[in-house]
Amino acid sequence: MPDWDPGEARLVRISKLLSLALRHDPTALGLTLGTQGWASVDDVIAGLLRTGIDVGRDELEELVATSDKQRFAISADGAQIRANQGHSIAIDLGLPPAMPPETLLHGTVARFARAIERDGLLRGARTHVHLSEDEATARIVASRRSGAKTFVEVRARAMHDEGFVFLRADNGVWLTEHVPPRFLALRSFGPDPT
Repeated sequence: MPDWDPGEARLVRISKLLSLALRHDPTALGLTLGTQGWASVDDVIAGLLRTGIDVGRDELEELVATSDKQRFAISADGAQIRANQGHSIAIDLGLPPAMPPETLLHGTVARFARAIERDGLLRGARTHVHLSEDEATARIVASRRSGAKTFVEVRARAMHDEGFVFLRADNGVWLTEHVPPRFLALRSFGPDPT
């Protein structure tokens, strides 16, 4: 019996292709994105088929609904799909500015601490810095890189009060363009609560 689930591997491959096409490079699946990042579900299914992945509408909808990170959304009429956040291409998600909680978190690794203390949190190639409300999500983000895990605590309400704009994506991720150093504090993660 294999120690990996081929069905799970298939879903990971589909998710990665969707992330690539809906966040960074629509041509990867031959898509055209609307200004708010929406693409036709039919076009996505056809694009996946061209890469050798035969996906039906029901399977695509299930992948979106059951994704633990809720990276994607399907429109109310079921005709379109988009990434909730994480874009490196210019997309206006159509999200209204929102009042953030007092603090938000960003998971990272210790080797970036000096740069973060000096420059703050930068969006890099993406359109926004991604922040979470809870330590569990920050841990997941930090776990994507090797090294000692740490998180950045952001005084989000103080930023908002100074005029910085925050958006809240449909999956609960908070977005802002930059976090200056004066609004942050680095903290080490405690033991994993498992």
